[in-house]
Amino acid sequence: MTDNSGARTPIQAQSVDAPLSRSAVFLTLALSPHADAPARARGLLGDLGGLVRAVGFRDLAQHLSCVVGIGAAQWEAITGLPRPAQLHPFEEIVGTKHTAVATAGDLFFHIRAERDDMCFELERLILDKLGDAVTVVDETVGFRYFDARDLLGFVDGTENPTGAGMMEWTIVGDDDPAGAGGSYIVTQKYLHDLSAWNDIPIETQQKIIGRTKVDNLELDDAPGSHKDLATIVDDDGVEHDILRDNMPFGRPGHGEFGTYFIGYSKDVWVIERMLQRMFRGDPPLGYDRILDVSRAVTGATFFAPSNDVLESFGDRSSSGGRARPRETRRPGAWGHAPTRRP
Repeated sequence: MTDNSGARTPIQAQSVDAPLSRSAVFLTLALSPHADAPARARGLLGDLGGLVRAVGFRDLAQHLSCVVGIGAAQWEAITGLPRPAQLHPFEEIVGTKHTAVATAGDLFFHIRAERDDMCFELERLILDKLGDAVTVVDETVGFRYFDARDLLGFVDGTENPTGAGMMEWTIVGDDDPAGAGGSYIVTQKYLHDLSAWNDIPIETQQKIIGRTKVDNLELDDAPGSHKDLATIVDDDGVEHDILRDNMPFGRPGHGEFGTYFIGYSKDVWVIERMLQRMFRGDPPLGYDRILDVSRAVTGATFFAPSNDVLESFGDRSSSGGRARPRETRRPGAWGHAPTRRP
């Protein structure tokens, strides 16, 4: 039988494979010094699925979804669980000309929907429940720009894995029991100098990106392009994919134009190697020339546990801190989500 549950119920929390959306909120929070802040954060995480359902059920066609990640510094305090094997703070990358900065963040919420009011309402409820247990480090509202283009004018996300490959490259397996069913998240907020970019001839822009600008075709003769540097092949010749869900953002009245990079992966080292190649180069290739007009102003790493783990936090809160046995609402760690649109 065809699974049509996505048309009848909201998308389950922690669905990395939720569809690409027209609107998004990227919300980074730090725990406050209050002694009960970790417990309050844990309680919110246990309730997150209910909040997504409460808002998402109002208009199922808007495909509201939310993925939450937890940073290394507060992982044990918030979850009370062993840390996933590859979870560690984002490390600053200093290149010959550009730097990938490392910034604070204990909780990260990736909220997506077809309408910005759905994202707004879920974010409002999350922050209301957390109250003074957190402070906002960064809040970025993203939007779909025409046919999935970034503000530099190129289509973004063409090489994302699809179908079964999406889960294969994003979900941690049983080889890491502490992280099984979850996904690593790396985020960066880039600000673009559009005036400088627009002064570059289109032919040169295409060589920098590694694709044609109008019809999004891959170039064969662009060594050292962004496409080349962001392609990771291990010593055995295996190419490793990640799932990107980047979004443009901006405030023209403030001269602010940017791209919010978010990558999901079962192996955080894949994204880290990609960034090292971009900022430091990979001899004989130099650094990524897109960085001459794109400045990273944030950088953080998180881990998104499975929805089953999140729901166990709610069980613990209502049973004096002990997880209660329960039935899983849907099969699989991540649950059903509608097919991603190209």
